[in-house]
Amino acid sequence: MAETSPLRFGILGCANIARKVSRAIALAPNATISAIGSRTIEKATTFANENGYPSTTKLYGSYDAVLDDPEVDAVYIPLPTSLHVKWAVLAAQKKKHVLLEKPVALNVKELDVILEECELNGVQYMDATMWMHHPRTATMKEFLSDSQRFGLLKSVHSTFAYLGDSEFLKNDIRVKSDLDALGALGDAGWYSIRAILWTTDYELPKTVTALRDPELNEAGVILSCGASLSWKDGRVATFYCSFLTNMAMDIVASGSKGNLRVHDFVIPFQENVAPFYTMESSRFGELSTSVHPEPTEQKVSTDLPQEALMVKEFSNLVGSIKGEGSKPEKKWPTISRKTQLVVDAVKVSIEKGFEPVEVVY
Repeated sequence: MAETSPLRFGILGCANIARKVSRAIALAPNATISAIGSRTIEKATTFANENGYPSTTKLYGSYDAVLDDPEVDAVYIPLPTSLHVKWAVLAAQKKKHVLLEKPVALNVKELDVILEECELNGVQYMDATMWMHHPRTATMKEFLSDSQRFGLLKSVHSTFAYLGDSEFLKNDIRVKSDLDALGALGDAGWYSIRAILWTTDYELPKTVTALRDPELNEAGVILSCGASLSWKDGRVATFYCSFLTNMAMDIVASGSKGNLRVHDFVIPFQENVAPFYTMESSRFGELSTSVHPEPTEQKVSTDLPQEALMVKEFSNLVGSIKGEGSKPEKKWPTISRKTQLVVDAVKVSIEKGFEPVEVVY
């Protein structure tokens, strides 16, 4: 899409994450904020002013008004998960392309309704998993795909955890059973599950088994949990997600010839450069007092933050649909659905007393 014809975004709601994505839209060379809707015009106005929206941005006191605006090409939806199916479906029916915050749905049945409506109306769907768009992610994937350096994938472990304060644990939508009933599994676990699937080229595991003793709040919402995943060929993976643990954002992938570690995969510690570490053909030194060779640090720089690259990629896809008659890219709905399937399997395993649950696409 030419820079003179940027993708015109409408934003549904004034969630905190919308502040970050609003900045990303401003930084992306092929996107602009055309409208924002909230439950009241006062809230939309305040949000737009506080976040430096263009003076041309239309301010609405409802979500419907954004969807009815003919000058909105696409919508970003950061609403509570329980509202996703309603508003994503309505957006698709209004021919608006959909950038949907994760977790994208409460279960795959809901997600299928969203994806079917997007496909029926020819609109692009993408979930807002930002780290997928950082150039480091592609560079790490090159290493994982190198049969000489990394070899065959054998195991993956991923953690995404952060410590919610008392206000968060009491009032945040992510701990409310009627708003985001998946809790930490949907919010943080989504990232780790996506990371695991990313390492396996999105080959789903055969079985998923939740680890015992997840921590729940009084409403029964998950505050921390973990699970193990297994594949027919012997590959295994584990993950842990939590609102009750000091921040950790790790992927550790072990191959037959090498290893990969990254300690900030969700949000890089620095916005413009992101490291990861590789080891190849490792062996013990004399008297097993050391390991050779030492890990290699690789740094990947970026001119745009990962969330702006996400917006840029989404805008490019929509631009191809609008300008060239291309079909929506199916990669993004496919990997979104696979991630949701594993989220669902973990939840079912917990509910069934931590029994293994088969994953069927």
